Formats: sequence, C-alpha cells, structure tokens
Amino acid sequence: MAMGERIAELPPDLQYIQYDHSLEKQYLPAIRSLISKDLSEPYSIYVYRYFLYHWGDLCFMAIDPKTSALIGVVVNKLEVHQSHSPPTLRGYIAMLAVSSSYRGHGIATTLVQKAIDAMIARDADEVILETEVSNTAAMKLYERLGFLRSKKLHRYYLSGSTAYRLVLQLKSQLG
Repeated sequence: MAMGERIAELPPDLQYIQYDHSLEKQYLPAIRSLISKDLSEPYSIYVYRYFLYHWGDLCFMAIDPKTSALIGVVVNKLEVHQSHSPPTLRGYIAMLAVSSSYRGHGIATTLVQKAIDAMIARDADEVILETEVSNTAAMKLYERLGFLRSKKLHRYYLSGSTAYRLVLQLKSQLG
C-alpha cells in the first residue's frame, strides 16, 4: 500500500486485543512508532512502559490478524482523583493513534469505547483527556462518545498549541 493511501474496507477479521505484558517485545516498538507519528508530544520509552505496566488491562490494540501488524492503539490509566470531594476514580485517555491508511473505519471509536468499558468495569466515575483544539477529527470522535469540553488549556503542548480538556461523566455527581 502506497504511503497515505487509504484502504477501501477493513479486514473482516480485524482483532481488538487487550494489551498484555507478554506482548511488549512484539508491540512496544510499533506502539511508539504509531503514536509518535500522530501526537505532538514526544514520549520516552519510560512513559509508555509506565502506562502499559500499571494499566495494561485498560489499553487496547487493533491488529491485522494476517500480518500481526498494529493498526491502532489506545493507552490509558485510572487513578483516584483527590481534588473532588469525595475523591473520584478518574480514567485518563493518554494516547490514541490509528494508522493513517486505516482511518475513517471506526477503529478509533472502537478502541476508545473498549477503554471506556474497561474503566466502567473498574468503577470509574469519569474519563478525561486533552486534545489539540485544531484536531477536529478527535474532537468529533470524543464528542460523539459523549465527552464535553470542560476547559481550554492555552499553550498546553510543548509546541505551544492550545488544547481542550474533555470529560465524560460516567456517574452522577449528585452523590
């Protein structure tokens, strides 16, 4: 497939798998490569390992079963957030990337939904993320899934670009 060329349809047997530590050697280089192409922030291998070691069960990959190639990935975490009273369990979508030739087929939506479902299963109260204001495709994706803009973060990224913080409330805040 030529660079930048999009596929007409997804492989019918595309697999979505939960990350497992046994997959690190096979997939960590591909995860880093895919994410570094899409996200404006440079991350060291230690950042990836931190997320994948502690919250691998919340991270999902889209894999072409014929080639075992990584097509998409979502990397997340779940922690107690102390600034709310009472404290809440907050999910965080740290990184999402889909190979450019596979975009437009719902892979990112499926990956994010799987991550949200895994966070719900672990009793998360909310899920947050940041995305660049200029990333209209990501904004549409997250807003379709019910995320709301909660804050504009000026010059948030190292590049100086501005971000929105998006929040998906999973439980009523009325206590």
